[in-house]
Amino acid sequence: MSNFVLDRRLESDSTSIMVAGLCDVRLSKDARWPWLILVPRRADVTEIFELTPLDQVLLTFEIDLVSAALKKVTGATKINIGALGNIVRQLHVHVIARSEGDANWPGPVWGFGRAEPYRDAARNELIAKLREALSL
Repeated sequence: MSNFVLDRRLESDSTSIMVAGLCDVRLSKDARWPWLILVPRRADVTEIFELTPLDQVLLTFEIDLVSAALKKVTGATKINIGALGNIVRQLHVHVIARSEGDANWPGPVWGFGRAEPYRDAARNELIAKLREALSL
């Protein structure tokens, strides 16, 4: 873990809300969708299969926890989960709350429109709710 360095694009596009057993759990700065990004704190990993078997299980567990918390906090219709990595190679998993009528529903979030920043109060409220849901 000591050699782990967060990709600069992930750092600039998201805010860390907590560190779980394996992942840095980050909130996307795009307010159009409640969007979390899990970044396993392992150096030089680009694919899930490159993680140790134990880390793969831990990643799956953390995705499950974050997904359930995000759905509970937002009341989302659907939780989208993806690990693409075509632009940012560092392994990271997107967990996105989608609801009917949100920006580009039911289409994908990638490449749609322009990111909209959170208002400070809205961001802080969402982070507090997520931290509470994840601490149970």
